[in-house]
Amino acid sequence: MKAPDMSDNIEAALQAFRDGNPVCLFDSDKREGETDLLFPALYAQPSTMRQLRKDCGGLLFLAVGHDVGEVFGLPFLQDLHTHDALMEQYPILSVLKTNDLRYDSRSAFTLSLNHRETYTGITDHDRALTTRRFAELSKTVLEENLSETEAQERMGAEFRTPGHIPVCRESSGGLDVRQGHTELAVGLARLANLVPVVIGAEMLQPDGDGALSVADARTWAAERNIPFLEGAEVIAAFHEQSQKPDASA
Repeated sequence: MKAPDMSDNIEAALQAFRDGNPVCLFDSDKREGETDLLFPALYAQPSTMRQLRKDCGGLLFLAVGHDVGEVFGLPFLQDLHTHDALMEQYPILSVLKTNDLRYDSRSAFTLSLNHRETYTGITDHDRALTTRRFAELSKTVLEENLSETEAQERMGAEFRTPGHIPVCRESSGGLDVRQGHTELAVGLARLANLVPVVIGAEMLQPDGDGALSVADARTWAAERNIPFLEGAEVIAAFHEQSQKPDASA
């Protein structure tokens, strides 16, 4: 049933996510100006990865919530690469600092992963396994309220790094402090009451020379009956939900 104070567009997207189906999400003209095709990671199958690979053209990435990052102790790569001891040991890190992003002050990337049962990790089957099992493990760890040590032991039993699934971690404070694709994707999952782990990829022009225009992305989504959202809609719905008296119930 549609919430009375939530738009039809948002509700259609949330229902699609709950059903394991994709959603197109455009961030903002003021940020990257890109549309991502997103799937809830719990439902990832080889066909999911195949669609992301063929229909998007950009990097496949796994967006995870701050709570997931915390319980597994996932570091931001930017913090690792600017650690004094590491920069001293590897001087190349000093000259490769991320200090000139045009759309943000920091990168959301954390570790990349492969499931230990994969071979190279790059096939559609392998990437689907890594994606789905990480989402399933995250759900279990959060529901069972495991300690960081217990969570890391379970993660290490199944996953290794580096791998072929780049992971992006939500900032502490989520959409209240950062409105990047990572926070928007995670926010969409939270609104749908799903574990905050989302697989996606950026949609590029057919020749790959730029992001697919928002108009073309809307048309592409409409032709396939895929809900299309703008970041502002997700932010508004998230704030609306958080202001409800029973939002934390």
